[in-house]
Amino acid sequence: MIRWLLALLVVFLPQPVLADELRPVSITFEQVGEGEWSLGWRQPMAGRQSGEPVQPVLPANCRMDGDPRLDVAVLAVSGRVRVLCEGPVAGQEMGWPFTTPGEAILRVAPAERPLQVHRLTPEEPNATIMAKPSSGQVWRSYFVIGVEHILMGWDHLLFVIALLLLVRRTWPVVKAATAFTVAHSLTLAAVTLGFAGLPQRPVEVMIALSIVFLAVEVARGDRQTLTRRLPWLVAFAFGLLHGFGFAGALREIGLPEGEVPAALVSFNLGVEAGQLLVIALVLALLAVVRKARPAAEAGAVKFASYAIGITGAYWLVDRVIG
Repeated sequence: MIRWLLALLVVFLPQPVLADELRPVSITFEQVGEGEWSLGWRQPMAGRQSGEPVQPVLPANCRMDGDPRLDVAVLAVSGRVRVLCEGPVAGQEMGWPFTTPGEAILRVAPAERPLQVHRLTPEEPNATIMAKPSSGQVWRSYFVIGVEHILMGWDHLLFVIALLLLVRRTWPVVKAATAFTVAHSLTLAAVTLGFAGLPQRPVEVMIALSIVFLAVEVARGDRQTLTRRLPWLVAFAFGLLHGFGFAGALREIGLPEGEVPAALVSFNLGVEAGQLLVIALVLALLAVVRKARPAAEAGAVKFASYAIGITGAYWLVDRVIG
């Protein structure tokens, strides 16, 4: 059982290094004039096939004005093109031609009308552009986006996992997780509503540093450091920092005008739902190890702390020099 568990850690923990490739396709359709729109998209390389790059599916009454300008980078292909439409686009369908598993986030920004956000999947590759997004659509879309952001945001996940490995007891875990939740919720709301803000690059560097810090604390064993005595305080402090990271992701997606509170709350609830799922899985995994071979728990935790610390250190260097 322990060998099997360690094999899983070896296989899955290196995957965060490639986390950027797991980001969804991003599509923006913005009106710039009467019958004139600007279409832009970014497709991760993991979603590409050989041959011609994939392009968004336009509404039936729209056409591209010339060939799109493509920018092929290391991890993604970006495109931009002017689009001409005959008549309103409300009621028309727009989508993404999925050739591989994944998802796409479609942002539609009509002039002088609320922004609307749609989540596209291989099962539902098209979305109907609405004259005005409904509250239900906003709640569903942003809740799912929040869940997927935390589950695909390996830097946030590794911080939460390292925090659990540090504490490993039910009540301290609950207090630390609650402190982390309250802190990043406060920062997320403050940034989204315009009361605070930090440049994204330093935030990403500090998030990587927080992962390394916790991994070192876990690897030090049972030494009674401040972090072990007051894990909830450390979780709260770093939670404020991680909230800036969540806010950066939400800023890239955009918020629908007139539905900002609903989008903000549902996104945060989605993040918390994904976080609780991870906490439950890690606690269950620790319980299995403890029951199968109690003496191996300390070694498995130290092994995981090294893997988390190495990954965090890689991100730290990459984000400093990138």
